[in-house]
Amino acid sequence: MAKLRIGGIWVGVIELELENWTVAMLREEVAKRSNAEGPDSIQLICSGKVLKDDDGTEKLSQLGIKNNAKILASRVSVDEGKSLKNELMAEEERSRRLARVKVAATALSKRHVDGSLPIEDFNIELENQGGQKVQLGTETDQRAVMMGLMLHENAKNLIRRQLYQDALEVLTMGEEAFSLCDPKVLEFIDNVPILQIDMVWCYFLLQDISWLSVAGIRLEKAREGLERCHGKDFSRIRLLQAGCQPELALHLRLELLEGVVAYHTGQFDKSRKALTSAQAKFSQLQVPDEALSHVMSMGFKERDARRALRLNNQDIGSAVDFLFEEKAKRAKKREDDIRHRMEIMEQKQYGVTPLKKAVNLEKLTELVAIGFEKNLAAEALRRNENDFQKALDDLTNPETNSVMQLDIEARTRKRKQRSADARIEELVSMGFDRSRVVAAVLDGETMEQTMSRLLSESGLLPTVDANSYGNPASEPNNANPDSLSNNNTVEGTSTAGEEERDAEMEDELARDIENADALSDYDIEVTKEGEAIIKYLTLLASTEKNNY
Repeated sequence: MAKLRIGGIWVGVIELELENWTVAMLREEVAKRSNAEGPDSIQLICSGKVLKDDDGTEKLSQLGIKNNAKILASRVSVDEGKSLKNELMAEEERSRRLARVKVAATALSKRHVDGSLPIEDFNIELENQGGQKVQLGTETDQRAVMMGLMLHENAKNLIRRQLYQDALEVLTMGEEAFSLCDPKVLEFIDNVPILQIDMVWCYFLLQDISWLSVAGIRLEKAREGLERCHGKDFSRIRLLQAGCQPELALHLRLELLEGVVAYHTGQFDKSRKALTSAQAKFSQLQVPDEALSHVMSMGFKERDARRALRLNNQDIGSAVDFLFEEKAKRAKKREDDIRHRMEIMEQKQYGVTPLKKAVNLEKLTELVAIGFEKNLAAEALRRNENDFQKALDDLTNPETNSVMQLDIEARTRKRKQRSADARIEELVSMGFDRSRVVAAVLDGETMEQTMSRLLSESGLLPTVDANSYGNPASEPNNANPDSLSNNNTVEGTSTAGEEERDAEMEDELARDIENADALSDYDIEVTKEGEAIIKYLTLLASTEKNNY
């Protein structure tokens, strides 16, 4: 038995077993001895930390409490105690969620950069604003950029949901991810300066003036980064975006924040200059009702029409052209996504290399073009870590060629046997006689034919086992081809069951990426910015008036 020395609302010693007692049990005991209203009215503090219940299963010994430890017990109102408990639980849940986001982003970026075969039937790739795939630096650089982008997209989603503190923490993770990349690589992309602006925007929305000094530094870096990527007159981005002006809203937000920081640091002239420039951009971004109505009359939704006009300086013709181009891009993206899924499903058929990489389909296409059979060429690449020349040597060597063919035939037989076994078990679980099922399956019938034959032979419906029939886990072929996260068990590949992964959080990150496009960083609804501009210009006017 251990002894805990209690002080505060009740003074004394409680003897207990640290390995068996929980915080809830100790709180209840203190409440009983101090005649308190109930355990929720008791707060326990040990070594400067409030003792929390967590899930209620952790023992005192697991929390680091030892024999002769001193516990301070204080009384709070029942409502206050419950409120504190709920607050602590919410904070813990929030911390757990943020940790899950980081782990999921790390796992996704690793799997989708190093050439491993994705568990999912989709692949995340880096693209420029023109939609072309890009290779940025080394594999480490690629992974860092991809992780930073995923975290940034998730943070923007949190900002839209007004979860500004959570968004700020995820943005901080994104900043850390980008910091792992070669700085020279980051000079070519504007994602980092935009992330800096979003961080300061969160400071502003949280109304946390303590971030002022950091905010100023971040905004300076953001402006330098944008000028490096976009050019001082934005000519580079406008050339890339075929003359439209996507950057206006982003620079409006930047100038607003610069004005706010300048105001709170006493630089009133600088603040007025920034805010006046932001106000001019705000006026440019106001969509006239007539223009909006005209574009909507052509069959476009209000949000899309407003976005197009805002990005194209209110020019109706340019906005309509932009909308048709965006529609064509979305159609092409859907086609590309289907093709990517088909490619990944094909890759899964070939298994993985000894280092767990997917078979390179471009090199496979080259070997097939030379005249080699596809499955055989894929096997040669798989064995040789996608080394084209070594694969070609094996294919042209009669001895290794023969060995590879035998291996392919053996694996094909195993796959067929596994498929047949799965079908047999499924039918047996429905109540059919095993010997009849085996005979029907060995005859090579389809599932429908087998079911029809077994039903006609018995003249009865099968006996249903409620624990197995209709359970997706017992169905060998229930993959959804339209799902973002589509896990198929394939020989030689890692599956979700073999690799610890947070599928729910990974899918959330994947959805954030799927819903974004090349212009999503610039597609800003500027209502809050407009209100802030008026507020701070009014404050400036009042300050100047008082100074005279």
